[in-house]
Amino acid sequence: MVKVYEINGIRPVVHPSAYVHPTAVLIGDVIVGPRCYIGPLASMRGDFGRLVLEEGANLQDTCVVHGFPGADTVVEVDGHIGHGAVLHGCRIGRNSLVGMNAVVMDNAVVGEESIIAAMSFVKASMIIPPRSMVMGTPARVVRQVSDVELKWKMSGTSQYHELAVRSMQTMREVEALAEAEPDRQRIHWDSALPLHLHKNASA
Repeated sequence: MVKVYEINGIRPVVHPSAYVHPTAVLIGDVIVGPRCYIGPLASMRGDFGRLVLEEGANLQDTCVVHGFPGADTVVEVDGHIGHGAVLHGCRIGRNSLVGMNAVVMDNAVVGEESIIAAMSFVKASMIIPPRSMVMGTPARVVRQVSDVELKWKMSGTSQYHELAVRSMQTMREVEALAEAEPDRQRIHWDSALPLHLHKNASA
């Protein structure tokens, strides 16, 4: 069962086509749209501000989403939030990527089709133009996202769309095997790509 908690009479909303891992925690004013994926141990704590994942967004393992009272934290359509990232009172634009362990602070706005590199710190109220490559602590815009990088990002997000479906259809809690089978198969699906080989992979 997904860990979903009501507070002050407000309970989370999860679209039936979204997948939320049972170890994720959703509290209060949380709205999860169609075809979203929320990974293990992610936390969406809507006990102060509203938290929104729009259609096709993914929030990966151990991510934290929170905001101050009255603030909205929004990941727009096909937003891609890498492992361990923290979003606080910000807006992530359509088809953008926030890399692993990056932090995006209050009132920051990440323009559509941008990439925030892993481990970056986006300071409060920073406005990032569309299709920007952003790196550093504090983060700064270093250049535009290339066509190749954007295509890579979109391929990765598409795989998370599929992962939401695969998880709903095939994931189940089981007992571990004592040892690996001699003919052990690898996980495979039709659109699997070697995304980890891309020189700019960050989520």
